[in-house]
Amino acid sequence: MTILSPSRANFSADVEVAIVGGGGCGLTAALSASQAGAETLVLEQDAATLGTTAMSTGLIPAAGSRCQRAAGIEDSPGLFAQDILSKCRHQTDAGIVRALVEASAATVDWLAGSGVSLSLVDSFLYPGHSVHRMHGTPNRTGSELMAALSQAVAQSSAHVLTNAKVSALFADASRRVHGVRCIRPDGTVEDIGCQALVLACCGFAGNPELVKAHLPEIADGVFFGHAGNKGDALNWGRQLGAAVADLQAYQGHGGLAAGHGIPILWPLIMEGGVQVNHLGRRFADESRGYSEQAVDVLAQPGHVAYSIYDERLHGLIQEFDDYRDAMAAKAIQSGRSPAQLAQRLKLPPQGLEETLAEVAQHTQSGLPDAFGRRFAKRPALAPPYYGVKVTGALFHTQGGLKVDAHGQVLSLEGPPLPNLFAGGGAARGVSGPSCWGYLAGNGLLTATTFGRLAGCRAASLRKGAITP
Repeated sequence: MTILSPSRANFSADVEVAIVGGGGCGLTAALSASQAGAETLVLEQDAATLGTTAMSTGLIPAAGSRCQRAAGIEDSPGLFAQDILSKCRHQTDAGIVRALVEASAATVDWLAGSGVSLSLVDSFLYPGHSVHRMHGTPNRTGSELMAALSQAVAQSSAHVLTNAKVSALFADASRRVHGVRCIRPDGTVEDIGCQALVLACCGFAGNPELVKAHLPEIADGVFFGHAGNKGDALNWGRQLGAAVADLQAYQGHGGLAAGHGIPILWPLIMEGGVQVNHLGRRFADESRGYSEQAVDVLAQPGHVAYSIYDERLHGLIQEFDDYRDAMAAKAIQSGRSPAQLAQRLKLPPQGLEETLAEVAQHTQSGLPDAFGRRFAKRPALAPPYYGVKVTGALFHTQGGLKVDAHGQVLSLEGPPLPNLFAGGGAARGVSGPSCWGYLAGNGLLTATTFGRLAGCRAASLRKGAITP
């Protein structure tokens, strides 16, 4: 990945807005830019537009959406911002947080109006959120979200070129991007000019060297993300003198079904489930969040733990395709008693029996346990019991290129670069400097909202356009 002089280009085509990456951020940016009147082209290295978004649950948080109002949910950008800042201990750019949350409802409503079917997830509350504000497609999968976005883009004036790996950017001494070079599967090299460029090619979680350098605590975790996340945007931005921040930040997950690669979603835990180690004993406060729990799971013998829950939660989580996939893969075990479940999970029966007895006691008393977790306001776990062997995983990075409120990349000196934008994992997120600052949905918040904002602003830079 390199920066080349425009004098070395042989442009075979020119577009007003080019977008590198056809994931959730890239397609949202394409939809936004095309609706703003710009000739738009998405360059995707894979044969299909999927990206990291397709591997997620596809849930987008927003404050003040039509879905929330219809459900009688009182929310506001201020409350949403407070939740994000509290989770990351105020160690992020509060101005960017405000810009994102203030645009979040408009983004979700705009997507819905563009043909992306979204509804409010109101059956449980994700950790750190004060109210129900997650929006998802009918089956709550990222692949379903990507299919809907792809369909919306196909019906717009934007174009998508797949099997087009961008290998270089063309930029002049003023750091203005003039175009990109892409390589086709047969080795053909094609140079495409542009008036503005959006980097939507995610972060560096798929680059083992960068992960070891910046995220050593999760380097032993399973990488559960798009293999193309090699840090291209970070590399190009640095060469152009862009500012970067929070490269130690990431979204981990403490519940990836071991040996199956299927996320066991965190509502199981937040609604009363627990995690135990090979002795059947709990080892952390699981309710803090699934991201920081990944490190604690990896610290257990064999890098594994066991999520334990009951029939009520087993029924609740079947709203998600991921869980139904785990059932089909026979990753889920059940037992009429703690001892029977322990036998099927190959855990010491006494350890699990004593652990569940302790959880029942704390549920009844409402008092915090030794890890500081409270189980009050949740029904006590009851037979039959369920369990699944899990490991810790790295989903995606949260640090990257610093951008302004419109997604325009900032230089080391402070002002924005002339015509370069970034969103999603390519941009610095709002999770602070580590894993513990990740609030559920932060990834798709920045992907969709920065995608929409960046696409619109990039379109405004085309020749003859009026800058808003």
